[in-house]
Amino acid sequence: MAQRIREAEGVLRYIPKPGEVILPVKGERNVLITSALPYCNNVPHLGNIIGSTLSADVFARTLYVCGTDEYGTATETQALKEGLTPRELCDKYNALHVATYNWFQLSFDYFGRTSTPAHTEISQEIYTNIGRNGYLVKQSKEQTYCSGCEKFLADRFVEGTCPHCGSDDARGDQCDLCGKTLDAIELINPRCLISKEHKVIPRETVHTYLALDKIQMKTEEWIKESYKKGSWSPNSVINADGELIDSRLKSGLRPSPLTRDLTWGVPVPVRDDDEDQSMKGKVLYVWFDAPIGYPSITANYTPEWKQWWFDNDNVRLFQFMGKDNVYFHTIFFPSMLLADGRPWTMLHHLSTTEYLNYEGGKFSKSHNRGVFGPAAKETGIPASVWRYYLLSTRPETADAMFSWADCIAANNNILLNNFGNFINRTLKFVSAVYDSVIPENDDIPGPYSPEDAADAEFITEINKLLKEYVDGMEYAKLRSGLQTVMALSARGNLYLQSSGLNKALLTSDPKRCARVVARAVNLIYVLSVVVHPFMPETSDSILEQLNAPARAVPDVFANDILGGHHIGTPEHLFKKIDEKMADVWREKFGGNKPAEAAAEPSPDATHVVPGMSKRKAAALKKAADKAAAASTAASAEAGPKSAEVLAWEQKVADKGQVVRDLKAKPKSEEVEKEISAAVDELKKLKLELAELQKQQVL
Repeated sequence: MAQRIREAEGVLRYIPKPGEVILPVKGERNVLITSALPYCNNVPHLGNIIGSTLSADVFARTLYVCGTDEYGTATETQALKEGLTPRELCDKYNALHVATYNWFQLSFDYFGRTSTPAHTEISQEIYTNIGRNGYLVKQSKEQTYCSGCEKFLADRFVEGTCPHCGSDDARGDQCDLCGKTLDAIELINPRCLISKEHKVIPRETVHTYLALDKIQMKTEEWIKESYKKGSWSPNSVINADGELIDSRLKSGLRPSPLTRDLTWGVPVPVRDDDEDQSMKGKVLYVWFDAPIGYPSITANYTPEWKQWWFDNDNVRLFQFMGKDNVYFHTIFFPSMLLADGRPWTMLHHLSTTEYLNYEGGKFSKSHNRGVFGPAAKETGIPASVWRYYLLSTRPETADAMFSWADCIAANNNILLNNFGNFINRTLKFVSAVYDSVIPENDDIPGPYSPEDAADAEFITEINKLLKEYVDGMEYAKLRSGLQTVMALSARGNLYLQSSGLNKALLTSDPKRCARVVARAVNLIYVLSVVVHPFMPETSDSILEQLNAPARAVPDVFANDILGGHHIGTPEHLFKKIDEKMADVWREKFGGNKPAEAAAEPSPDATHVVPGMSKRKAAALKKAADKAAAASTAASAEAGPKSAEVLAWEQKVADKGQVVRDLKAKPKSEEVEKEISAAVDELKKLKLELAELQKQQVL
């Protein structure tokens, strides 16, 4: 089939050849991307996936590395439960992680693991350098020791009675009943997890600590500088005004442990001729060696790994993670690298998410509640739809809730009826009316004029949306970027409708019909690239139907597929999902609860507030259930949200955050003016949203 694509620099996208090693180029913008290393003692659930790996995959620019975090107590504990060695357990779950991410179409340049010789070498080198620079201290403390196992027990290998609430099932690190954080030595009547018959006693042991108090000033200076340069979003360490708010920083950092009495881990480097042999036989603490997995996994990708990790001038490091990992990536890991003393490539931009919860509760592997790993494939929902729904609900500023009804509505009403409809309607028209050949028209190759006599408004709006997309994606505003993609397709549908594209237009005004078709096809070509980070398989399908090569993101809307180009065969990109499947999947993934507890109770339903009667607690629960039912009914009556409503909701949320940030600043006349202007704009956006919602109901 004949292709006619505009030949100009920057139109087509550069795609590395299979097996080509990617290295940074001097003088160019090189982006190194990491996502928090998933722990290798379980399979990831949807919240884990959207929190780090999928988000990083969407943003992936130059080099994206990740891998499984394999050392530590949790691995040893899980291996014991499954009757495997730690190595066998890691092999098992690494394979499950790889299979899960492959199915979700994550495009790692390299997915590795931390249990490698390169990881051991780099971790030990950093530890040695930190000691050489005077940032290691040793402290002795009492720790639980099992006389039967003849070894010190890590926190998770000890159970006993909680000293705070009396629960007999408290772990060595935390009591699940009262939620208090514990030190294993505090447990009453401690028991060894391996055998309850073993005697557990307190015994003194020596460990090495990172002197965070000595490096704190350097760390704080680095945080403030990197926050400003990399445009971090406000987080638990530093706020919108650049003020350090982490309680540990404010009260003064304390030395943090770097070693553990375990066998599964990176051995603490001790030479035979060292006078001090107290660290011999110990391993590096998993929270010390885990972040070193980023450079060590890169080292397993290429022996030239230092070109990426020792070049702050040419490399920008973007890191993606959930909010619970912020401290370790903004304070602990940077302190390690600063104490090491070498010119490491340090964090440039931090992208974090809040939590994704599941159908009114939380994901729980122990209760089989929620969708974990390969189970997503079992639903029959395509990976592209999963990617779209998870990214459209990405919890960027607050916790989000996974809902089967919303997932189905996203497929049926946005992907099928908006995005897919525009592409299918246009290409089927070309196939049926023009014998699959783009008609010749008066448009010259290159950018369309925003002063076009017939389509000035359409072209101007497409250019505006393209700029919003590029600006948002530049600093990982992924949900906003995806909403802009859907706004582009919605504008395409409106263009076809307002232009009256049909056979009657072909008869009455063949020139206008040819131009509308050509411009719609070129908008589809734009959609093929802007949707690619979010739904790569969908992008590939669009390109196949267009019979066109992969293109680059354009700065402006242009005539790039020219008259005479032969398209492929139009096909539907998405299929309708029966709404009744929501109940099926809700039951399948609802967890192994007793039949009488079909709805997971809230804490108030099972624990009466002190000073409150059971009758009042029951009444409050009944009122809450009634309110929840009313909310559900209202949502059902309102129906699924359109792409325009979703886009405006995001604009309202973003502008609301701007107002909150401004109000948090010290008061001044200038700030008050900024607040007033922002509030006026917020009110305008809310009115526009209300109008869009009204139109949707009508």
